Amino acid sequence: MNATTTARPGTPPAPHAGRSAQYDAFHAARTRTDLVARLYAAAMGEDYPAEVAASSSCDWPLLGLMTARLRMRPGQLLVDAGCGTGGIGLWLARALALRLEGFDLSPVAITQATGRRPHFGLPAERAAFRVAELENTGLPGAGAHGVVCVDALGGVADRDTAVRELARILAPGGRIVMTRASRRDAVPAWTEQARAVGLTVEHIDERPAEPALWERLYRLWLAHADELRSELGEAQAQNMLREAHEVLPKLPGRRAVLLTLRRPETAPAAPGAADTMTGPGRHPDVRTPQ
Repeated sequence: MNATTTARPGTPPAPHAGRSAQYDAFHAARTRTDLVARLYAAAMGEDYPAEVAASSSCDWPLLGLMTARLRMRPGQLLVDAGCGTGGIGLWLARALALRLEGFDLSPVAITQATGRRPHFGLPAERAAFRVAELENTGLPGAGAHGVVCVDALGGVADRDTAVRELARILAPGGRIVMTRASRRDAVPAWTEQARAVGLTVEHIDERPAEPALWERLYRLWLAHADELRSELGEAQAQNMLREAHEVLPKLPGRRAVLLTLRRPETAPAAPGAADTMTGPGRHPDVRTPQ
């Protein structure tokens, strides 16, 4: 999922078990060295939000844009879909005085996200994390006032199902902000996809610097191949280097955006709506996908 469990540009989805193992290995390897974080920081330069430490395209401009597009009020519930190690959701929850539910496919990432919560000064009742998939979140319907999904949608097997599930958990008047990408010469079906699940496209914000960010990062991976092998292990380094070689040629034709989707205020509230839902981690219908 999120390049903190990222489906990075051009990375095809893998079977559930295979994806979880791949991301678990990535997150476990990152705990042994700061090399990956240093390469992300070098690729982003002054735009690198060090505290967030996401392995995704989340930079300071994206954090600011998501904050503006969400338009959330203190105490409301934010869901971080494909949260990885939790930095994006935790930063937003602290900055906007929100409650947070984060979920990710990787149990290792979820353990790390939970461990980072005290660093952001958020108690357990303000921020909770769980193992779940984008297609099956286990969250109550119409309970989230806002959803963020950064670099995660590309890693699912069925994007329509994933968008439908995120729409299901969104309260009337709530917004989903998600990173999306397409070929520059393509006409994406974002509006039709949103309409099919009862949402409207509120904003499409272009991210013209995003492909160049990935190019800088991939070239840094290739330039530091020996260090990656030494510090992450041969298998993890090979996965990263293979990705760099496969995706670099595709980047010149890439269009990246932040898509803001909204559920109309008049949409009927599903059972478990925001006004009646329990706090993070205490939902009566919580389930962990098998």
